[in-house]
Amino acid sequence: MKTKYVPNQLFAEPFFVEGLASVLDVGGLLRKDYNISESEQEADRKALQNDWRAVGDDMRVSISKYECEPSATALV
Repeated sequence: MKTKYVPNQLFAEPFFVEGLASVLDVGGLLRKDYNISESEQEADRKALQNDWRAVGDDMRVSISKYECEPSATALV
């Protein structure tokens, strides 16, 4: 099942080599801009929307696992 949310959308996750290079980047030439929004409200909206997508994905996975389990009441 494919998730609909983007994990760690608000955070930069550089690779090890990029992190190592950033130590030597005195002028800030390698710096990337992550997750630019027009306003704080838009950034909050995007974060909340992504959080609720994650909750929805978790609920779908839990429900599908529950539906696949044998029912305890079927034995009675």
